[in-house]
Amino acid sequence: MTQTPALLVLEDGRVFHGVGYGAEGETLGEIVFNTGMTGYQETLTDPSYARQIVAMTAPHIGNTGVNGEDAESARIQVAGYVVREPARVASNWRATGSLGSALREQGVVGIAMPGTRALTRHLRDRGAMRAGIFSGDAAAAPEAELLAKVQASPAMEGADLAREVSTTETYVVPAIGEKRFTVAAVDLGIKAMTPHRMAERGCEVHVLPATATAADILAVNPDGVFFSNGPGDPATAEGPVAALRGVLDAGTPFFGICFGNQIFGRALGLGTYKLRFGHRGINQPVQDRTTGKVDVSAHNHGFAVKAPLDGPFDTPYGRAEVSHVNLNDDCVEGLRLLDRPGFSVQYHPEAAAGPHDATGLFDRFCEIMEGSK
Repeated sequence: MTQTPALLVLEDGRVFHGVGYGAEGETLGEIVFNTGMTGYQETLTDPSYARQIVAMTAPHIGNTGVNGEDAESARIQVAGYVVREPARVASNWRATGSLGSALREQGVVGIAMPGTRALTRHLRDRGAMRAGIFSGDAAAAPEAELLAKVQASPAMEGADLAREVSTTETYVVPAIGEKRFTVAAVDLGIKAMTPHRMAERGCEVHVLPATATAADILAVNPDGVFFSNGPGDPATAEGPVAALRGVLDAGTPFFGICFGNQIFGRALGLGTYKLRFGHRGINQPVQDRTTGKVDVSAHNHGFAVKAPLDGPFDTPYGRAEVSHVNLNDDCVEGLRLLDRPGFSVQYHPEAAAGPHDATGLFDRFCEIMEGSK
């Protein structure tokens, strides 16, 4: 197949040259890097990557093709894709197609280029920023014109995106085997594996839209409430914060992950902030401060909760504490209430495509629901 020229243009004016990968055209978004060696299909279909251009640090992407079983949502969610060297042939017994074909079919503009290491170092130094990929005819425009497009695009700070990727109608994921609990899960950008992990433990999961109110959630008569991962700036999520405060007022057990952790923090009266380049990949060391145990965990977040690390602090719902920290940068990775049944983590215990160190958190959620019956 004929290769078309492509450009990756960063907000600060740096330009990378390569060839088009996936659909031809142009795309804009915040550029971030993902350090995962595997799991590219799960990454591409994760709704938390809405409006982001994802650059993979692994040098060879697409080896195992794509299949109909590993997607975390109904479509590819990233705004654009950056790889060093796409696989020429997909080779895996589960593959039903190639990654390049899937990108083209779903209109995802990408670039293959030799400078992904330089790009990653640049983003580590300068931080995540707006960018654009331009391929084919779109790459023929003057670079100054392309840069102006990038700089005119919306920033991630202040972006309210959860409603854009959430379900519009409530649906139910039935328990696998005997039903033990009813869980109301608010979809802020939920990954398909998350309700599956709860269903495996006997939970009937009612997945509600991001616009759900506390009354909507409690109308399910849940044994526990779950808030999912999702994209955007948690400072904009006034509706979910208000809904969660209603849930906590009712004393219903709560578990949140990723964006849900940030919403939990805000509901407790804490602030959030944007990380310089975020945590994205499947190799982040997180320590449980209660047990001292370290899990290698899957991450995808560009914002974090601002909370005191030195002991319990007061909230409108009693005492709380930071339960987990990232050993790379001391970022808050978990919160828990000490006087009510509620906890959250910033990472992904459903961990598709791995690692699976933290899947026991779903068991903890079940234990809390059992103890509150």
